[in-house]
Amino acid sequence: MNRSIMTAPTNLLKTPLLGSLLRWRWGRFVGQLLLLLAALLILYEGFAGPPLASENLAAVVVWVHYRGVLVLALLFAGNLFCMNCPFTLPRTLAHKLSLAGKRWPRPLRSKWVAIGMLIIYFWLYEWLDLWASPWLTAWIIIAYFLIAFALEAIFTESPFCKYVCPLGTFNFVSSTISPLQIAVSQQDVCHTCVGKECVNGSLQTLGCGTLLFPPQIQSNMDCILCLDCARACPHNNVALTLRRPLAELTNANAWPRRWDLNFLIIVLAFTGVSNAFGMVPPIYTLETWLAASLNIHNEGIILLLIFAVLNLVLPVGLGLGAAWLSRALARREESLRLTLARYAPAFAPMAFAGWLAHYGGFHFLSSALAIAPVMQNFLLDHGIAALGQPDWTLGPVMPMTWMDPIELVIVLSGFAASLYVLTFRARQNRPKPDGMAAQLPWIVLLLALAVAMMVVFYLPMEMRGSAFFS
Repeated sequence: MNRSIMTAPTNLLKTPLLGSLLRWRWGRFVGQLLLLLAALLILYEGFAGPPLASENLAAVVVWVHYRGVLVLALLFAGNLFCMNCPFTLPRTLAHKLSLAGKRWPRPLRSKWVAIGMLIIYFWLYEWLDLWASPWLTAWIIIAYFLIAFALEAIFTESPFCKYVCPLGTFNFVSSTISPLQIAVSQQDVCHTCVGKECVNGSLQTLGCGTLLFPPQIQSNMDCILCLDCARACPHNNVALTLRRPLAELTNANAWPRRWDLNFLIIVLAFTGVSNAFGMVPPIYTLETWLAASLNIHNEGIILLLIFAVLNLVLPVGLGLGAAWLSRALARREESLRLTLARYAPAFAPMAFAGWLAHYGGFHFLSSALAIAPVMQNFLLDHGIAALGQPDWTLGPVMPMTWMDPIELVIVLSGFAASLYVLTFRARQNRPKPDGMAAQLPWIVLLLALAVAMMVVFYLPMEMRGSAFFS
């Protein structure tokens, strides 16, 4: 998948205080422990707290604050959640229970399972109204812990993170635009290293769970940023480097020419639109029409049809159609897989912009202060009045009239970044770069996505999490 990379000039692991904290043997464990305590609190509140989601700490934290902070962290600092993921805390114990030589089945070593899990997750989110059920929110967290532990115990690598987890999959794709990346200080040191502890582990530290070899890393895909490779390296040669914006997406060697990986990016761009579509009035009209036309009155089946079309049929069909038309206009004799792989990375900025505008720009900014009355209510339920009575009018951190312009700027920025990546990758094609004609189908598809995002985002949308707007 990867080739050797140039040594980056900035290594955050060498900086005072921050570098020492990141390299500290127990650094990741402390972060995981803090999130584990938060998860336990969410579990308690999910089962024992108020049934109304907008007044329940579990629902508000998970479906408003966690998602908003997540996309902002991915933009500015990289895959911080996977670095501190509490679901992988049992990994050390599970690793000791692993069966020798047992690896994830070869036919499943791709992103197809992850794509399926993403689509199923978004379908269940709408059908079961997960955002409105603290009880189901708690059970989702329990399921994450159980599945992660089971897969870690059975297999020697970390298949849950790499091949299954929908949350990790979202983080992997989104972190391709983040400013941090694992690299090495000196390539020669890795060439002469015998133990390869960065992958195989040392006596004190596990190696890379997703089996990435630092001197070959050019992509953040599959990197959970755990820094176990840096802690295990006996030569102190692994670096956490800063990189220029869009460096990975414009690197022709960073992306393998695989169907699954490249379709994953396009699918994630479409789910950003469909997830928001599930919160606006037209979806109810569509559900009613489909139920009458197909004589199906089960909402789960109707929503499954809608999201199967929006999240699978459209991205696959339009992606293949754009690849076929692009190849024809370029008059090239190559497989559709190669054409798709050349241009699919250009969808990453557009995909992330959609999620950033929706989660970070709309839901988080319009409901961030809702955590205050919810926390006050939680403390009052447990006999603590230190923070006073809850003020349920709290919600937005800025005037609501600012939301539409902020979303517009985010989407247009994502569109511009995608066009830049698209044209850059077209010029990289050898021996003859692709001209504007070959790029046109992809430009039209990206423009259609941007327009669809803004149309959906500008419709009245359910606030999902703030009592102020309930």
